[in-house]
Amino acid sequence: MSHSTLIEVAVATPLRKPFTYVCPKAIELPKIGVRVCVPFGSRQLIGIVTNHLNDSEVDTAKLKPLISVLDNEPLQSPLLHRWLSWASSYYHYSLGEIYQQSQPTLIRKGEPAIIEQATLWQLSQLGKETELSSLKRAKKQQQLLELLLNEGAKSSAALKQADISNAAIKALSEKQLIEKIAQPLYPACSWHQEHIVESNKHTLNKEQAIAVAAINIERGFNTSLLLGITGSGKTEVYLQAIEQVISAGKQALILVPEIGLTPQTLHRFQSRFNVPIVFLHSALNDKQRMDGWLKAQQGRAALIIGTRSAIFTPLKNPGMIIIDEEHDSSFKQQDTFRYNARDMAVVRAKLENIPLVLGSATPCFETLHNANTGKYQLLNLTKRAANASEASHQLIDIKGLKLQSGMSPQLLQLMAHHLKRGDQVMLFLNRRGYAPALLCHECGWLGDCKRCDAHYTVHQRYRYIQCHHCGDQHSIPHQCPGCGSTQLVTAGVGTEQLEQTVNELFPEYNSVRIDRDSTRKKGALDSSLEGITNNDYQILIGTQMLAKGHHFPDVTLVALLDVDGALFSGDFRANEKLAQLYLQVSGRAGRASKPGQVVLQTHHPEHQLLQRLNHDGYLKFSEAALKERQAAQLPPFWNMALMRIECHDNQLIANFNTLVRQISDPLLKQLSTKQSPVRQIGPMPAPMERRAGKFRWQVIFESPKRSQLHKFIAVLTQELDKNKASRQVRWSIDVDPIDMV
Repeated sequence: MSHSTLIEVAVATPLRKPFTYVCPKAIELPKIGVRVCVPFGSRQLIGIVTNHLNDSEVDTAKLKPLISVLDNEPLQSPLLHRWLSWASSYYHYSLGEIYQQSQPTLIRKGEPAIIEQATLWQLSQLGKETELSSLKRAKKQQQLLELLLNEGAKSSAALKQADISNAAIKALSEKQLIEKIAQPLYPACSWHQEHIVESNKHTLNKEQAIAVAAINIERGFNTSLLLGITGSGKTEVYLQAIEQVISAGKQALILVPEIGLTPQTLHRFQSRFNVPIVFLHSALNDKQRMDGWLKAQQGRAALIIGTRSAIFTPLKNPGMIIIDEEHDSSFKQQDTFRYNARDMAVVRAKLENIPLVLGSATPCFETLHNANTGKYQLLNLTKRAANASEASHQLIDIKGLKLQSGMSPQLLQLMAHHLKRGDQVMLFLNRRGYAPALLCHECGWLGDCKRCDAHYTVHQRYRYIQCHHCGDQHSIPHQCPGCGSTQLVTAGVGTEQLEQTVNELFPEYNSVRIDRDSTRKKGALDSSLEGITNNDYQILIGTQMLAKGHHFPDVTLVALLDVDGALFSGDFRANEKLAQLYLQVSGRAGRASKPGQVVLQTHHPEHQLLQRLNHDGYLKFSEAALKERQAAQLPPFWNMALMRIECHDNQLIANFNTLVRQISDPLLKQLSTKQSPVRQIGPMPAPMERRAGKFRWQVIFESPKRSQLHKFIAVLTQELDKNKASRQVRWSIDVDPIDMV
């Protein structure tokens, strides 16, 4: 039925299709890409207009009218709409839900897309005429008046940093000596060469200079792998590459893996570029996040620094994308829309026709493979920057040794030696809590989570046991639930126990523990990192939070206490992850002029992986590992997708698994060829079969040809969506999975 006012709208529902609505004649036809409010069942939802239609398969009389149009112009460019549509087809996920995840919370809720201008305090005319001596009895008021007189208008946050109290501000305001003004917004893309602080530039070595020259915005799209050993000065290459972006009045998007890294990264960029910088991460409130997003979209921010979801930030005049520590697993979204920000960046940079830089000392195998085959430009930094020296590596065989909270006698001797020299020591243990298990010494009862196939972790300081998978928490029992004995003991070592033992063995030195438990309070992580930099702490204990990207010039000994579990994991990526972790942690040692030492304790010093890493380095290890992957028909040589299935009722999962087989078996025969087979493994129980009270199963789909795999998944999901059994369980598709658990 023909109608000129039909519009197609993507709304945030799991259904993989847009919905058609009628635009009433009283409402001007909305442009493609704008937000609209539409009825959806009994609810009202915010959606994005994806198309104008001339006719509909459904009788127009049965179509609902849209309620309102929220924007005059699209908030995301047509190019970004193409990019998000690609993501929907590649990750087999609802376009409406992708749109929702690509926007700040307030935008997706339908709030006006308006930047809230910050307010500043400035001297009034009366304040300018007031003598400072007249306020000598009110020192804080005098200090505030003098600050505004010498430095001009200041925000409330800046005054707080200068130790000016709200009482002093209020007093001068009531005396009409100061007044509020709106802070003007930065003009769009108005920065240039003069906004680069030349005095803070570092002299590049030959390898760095070659890398900077190779990253050229005039060449348009090009993906570069900046492969630099830890401490080789990758950040300086980023900074000098960005200079051409600033000089051209364009914007750069920089992704970092952790919130904890963003403050120090922000400081480095602020000291080099006198331009507006937006900082996007999950710790911001909704208003701050929307303001930053809109400043980037309107071209009022030159640099946008953020974590994974910042990849969706719209840019008015994009110039470059940089992903630091590109191998880091935090760039992969592990639930709902399971995208990889690194892979999304490659496609976005190609559409925007701008350079993309992927930086890492230990690139993921997919990135290395693309560099080896010439798809990416390889830029190598093999020397540590300035006068930093290479760290020495040592394996300690702990078989038969008496350990103290996981520390061998040799390690304790090394710690004492480094500490006596006035240096810092870092102990890495990727297991938080006091101990990973609680058991009965008499009957062998083990504290297992009733909702997961996992043990409770003991947290001694606050006297509770907790499952680290579902969060279930209880007080530590006084008696064994099995036999009533009071002989309950812990098994294994966590960072909390390690900290306690270190304090007992080295009471004359201060220690700090950095893990998710110790950094929950706002500002706790920043405070600890500042204390480490100021040498307030001599012994640093932590999990992966401590391993990534931090620069501690006084750390000369780094020890990894327990990584043996990864040597025999069923996950085909375990060796790659262990190698990356080992070298990332090792990179914290000897970053300044002091020589560093790295120690790894193991029951298996002869293991091939450890020997390769110790003697040949990451690249040689990766060469051998990639050959093994190719022989085993695993990524990056074969493409993979993982179907995850979960439900409280195992029978409903069995019904769904039968349905999957009924659809997939004939489909596999139809789409597979000798040159491009599509292979299915499963359905089978997940490695952790029960988590948070739900049974978990999975199916692996593989093919050497990406297009064949996606064709198969598209048909499979389409057929599953039609069947009632698929709505009785929770299932999802994870394309290019990195976590098989």
